[in-house]
Amino acid sequence: MILIIIQKTFNLSVSLIELLLNQTIMKRRKFIQQVGIVGSGAILAPGILKAVGKDNPTLLVVSGWQDVNIGDITHTPGLLHILETYIPHAKIILWKKSRGNINSEAVETLLNKNFPRVKVIYGNVDEDKNVSSKELLDAFSVSDIMIHGSGPSVVGRVNLQAWYKNTGKPFGIFGTTIQHINPELKTLLEKASFIYTRETKSLDVLKEAGINRNNSFAPDGTFFLNIHDEQTANKFLKDNNLEEKKFICAIPRLRITPYYDFKPNHNYSDERIQFIEDLNERKKEWDHAKLREAMITWVRETGNKVLVCPEMTYQVEIMDELLIDPLPDDVKPYVIKRGYWMPDVAASVYAKAHTVLSFECHSPIIAAANGTPFFYLRQPEDTIKGHMYYDLNFNDWIFEIEDTEGKQISDQLMKIWGNYSSAQQYIKINMSKVAQIYSDSCDLITTELKI
Repeated sequence: MILIIIQKTFNLSVSLIELLLNQTIMKRRKFIQQVGIVGSGAILAPGILKAVGKDNPTLLVVSGWQDVNIGDITHTPGLLHILETYIPHAKIILWKKSRGNINSEAVETLLNKNFPRVKVIYGNVDEDKNVSSKELLDAFSVSDIMIHGSGPSVVGRVNLQAWYKNTGKPFGIFGTTIQHINPELKTLLEKASFIYTRETKSLDVLKEAGINRNNSFAPDGTFFLNIHDEQTANKFLKDNNLEEKKFICAIPRLRITPYYDFKPNHNYSDERIQFIEDLNERKKEWDHAKLREAMITWVRETGNKVLVCPEMTYQVEIMDELLIDPLPDDVKPYVIKRGYWMPDVAASVYAKAHTVLSFECHSPIIAAANGTPFFYLRQPEDTIKGHMYYDLNFNDWIFEIEDTEGKQISDQLMKIWGNYSSAQQYIKINMSKVAQIYSDSCDLITTELKI
């Protein structure tokens, strides 16, 4: 009865109410055990006692999968902020996996600026899962645990294998999608001390594979992003007469990212490229017409502007074709276009936007981290990662694009325009849940693993 009263009064999901009540009634330790933050019967990996009792432990984080996507870039600073917030006594070393592309230097500069206490290192793993870099060997020696950052899969699998083979020390995975498990990955995961997946769908995959290593849901690290570049963002907004909370952002996306167009060493077959080209061509107008309808409604009903911007480098080239050129003549003067940017600039712009509408998964997360309403226009090819929005009760703002009409997006946008404070409260409630999950997840690392 209490749950029903609270639900009707505050319009919260039953699952979120139960979570909040449990946190109030129980001590954190008991709460973690009851809701499954700690998987029952899990056995810690060999070598776990090597990390016991350290006042100033060292965490080796592997992250930074690519630098052509502000979503991928934000995985790293998001996780670093989580660890610095909830394990403040730890020293952090970042083993950055991506290096040498057009944006890598800018990304390292961004990380050094915002995380001066974090040492950034590089190095490769050979076929025998060994490393030769002295910097890496030194990091292996002084680090107490290795943590794999958020990503579309266990992208740093070989990094974890090298770590475990050469040290035997514990490792864990923080906020990663695990959609498929082959025998090699299963062998690795069975050695993990904890596996935090960024959506509950991945937990189902682990369960089906018989893997229980303190399995838990911990959203993508980007939800805790705290980096900004106010100076660059404010200049851009001023130069384009974009007033705070009076413009929306629109981000395009093809069904499957054409990595073969901008990664020279890709391994795509001719057949695979043709399949991708055909699918993208067939669906691009079908998808983006729905977003354009919302853009048109926004301009005509509010008289305010639209900023079309990218999450990935290739999207700069498709903005005109898919989102700007087909617009009616009365709407086009209200549309501004932005080139590729770093996530700190994007975060500062999204913070001042009214709403962010995106086919990409991570711009909505960056918006949420800055208290800005968002719509995730989810394409079925964009993996199970999007389920994290349902896990966090953002159901009203996720649109499965195959089953969505443009008017539904427009109506929801105007609903937010009519009651912005309610939308902001919706974010605040759900983001408090994210922070609590991160806190409890780090408690497991510090309490169970004695880090």
